[in-house]
Amino acid sequence: MSSIPGRLSGLSEDDIASYLVQTPGFFERHAELLAHVELANPHGQRAVSLQQRQMEMLRERIHGLERRLMDMIRHGQENAVLSDRLHQWVRGLMLLADPRDIPDMLVIDLQEQFMVPQAAMRLWEVAPDFESEPVARDVSPELRRFASSLVTPCCGAHTSFEAVQWLAQPAAVASLALLPLRRSMTSPAFGMLVLASSDPMRYTPEMGTDFLVRIAELASAAVTRLLPDGG
Repeated sequence: MSSIPGRLSGLSEDDIASYLVQTPGFFERHAELLAHVELANPHGQRAVSLQQRQMEMLRERIHGLERRLMDMIRHGQENAVLSDRLHQWVRGLMLLADPRDIPDMLVIDLQEQFMVPQAAMRLWEVAPDFESEPVARDVSPELRRFASSLVTPCCGAHTSFEAVQWLAQPAAVASLALLPLRRSMTSPAFGMLVLASSDPMRYTPEMGTDFLVRIAELASAAVTRLLPDGG
């Protein structure tokens, strides 16, 4: 036994670790050593055996997987609810017989289904039969150009924008989303949909806009019935 320290004196921890990795049967031949290996307990001062530490690590991994599973279930349920609300919104628009009813119903149902505090819409270049409708009120050339320049919805605290004045309570707006309405991604905008909230974090520049893009596409399709060629 006295010769063992001499044998180990030239070995580093890396050498020992490398030897154990390259000798997978070591602990099978010396299983009794596992009972004497102790590790620091990350949850306290008491040392624990290797088996205990492995069990703790396994429990932690299981808990982590359980949390991920619960998150996936929750997100799935939220997506199902969102999908159902979107379905109800679109279905209501499709059932409207008179195109004049589409703008108001689109905005009202959008607010109810997705809990949007304020919303408004304007269209330009509508068919002559609809030029007297509230949705066709005058919009500045600057805003029309801005709408056509948007590739995706614009979100943030743009409370000084002209479109804020379309809302019933412009002074209560802390954040908003500006959704351009167009026939295709490459065509000029023929309108704009505004969603607003008194919560400054409801619509932020950093938020994802995929869902808002879908809302804009569906709204665009619905109101094309008011355009000169009927869409």
